[in-house]
Amino acid sequence: MTTDEPKADLGSIHEVPTRHLELPQTATTRALDAFVRRVGDAVSWLWLGLVAIVVLNVLLRYAFGEGRIEFEEIQWHLYSIGLLVGLSYCVESDDHVRVDFLRRNMSLRLQAWVELYGILLLLLPFIALVTIYSVPFIAHAFALGEVSAAPGGLPFRWLIKSALFAGFVLLATASVSRLIRVGAFLLGHEGGA
Repeated sequence: MTTDEPKADLGSIHEVPTRHLELPQTATTRALDAFVRRVGDAVSWLWLGLVAIVVLNVLLRYAFGEGRIEFEEIQWHLYSIGLLVGLSYCVESDDHVRVDFLRRNMSLRLQAWVELYGILLLLLPFIALVTIYSVPFIAHAFALGEVSAAPGGLPFRWLIKSALFAGFVLLATASVSRLIRVGAFLLGHEGGA
């Protein structure tokens, strides 16, 4: 059965004109961004290890009827590290979530001002709070020699808690780089120094 009705072009339904804020690079931001990317690229290999551990854990549980709490905890630790590093990787590459229905109607200059104030008033204070409060959190776990509460769980709980501090220091690095780039855009610098 055929109809003579015109078919809708599905590609055009989802096309939304967006303007992307291209920020200038400086020597400092190139160095900071390269560091964040190197760490992100290195940590991305953890996902292969995570997949292997998940598969091994599933095989042990369903093929042999024996689950291992260590594997469960390692899975959560690797997820945590991946998430914490992924946050900074997303800020560096500008691939994080935004409220696009508001942003797409803003001029590029207004987008830059919103980003500047968002970094200064929201992101950096949040990073500072988490970083400051994570230090005693880690120190307490280290002083106690804290281990997992689960029978057969992992020792050195301070080590995974340290990933919180390291992840937020990396996020601060990416955020400072982004702040410098936004400032350079607003001041009209094309990059270089």
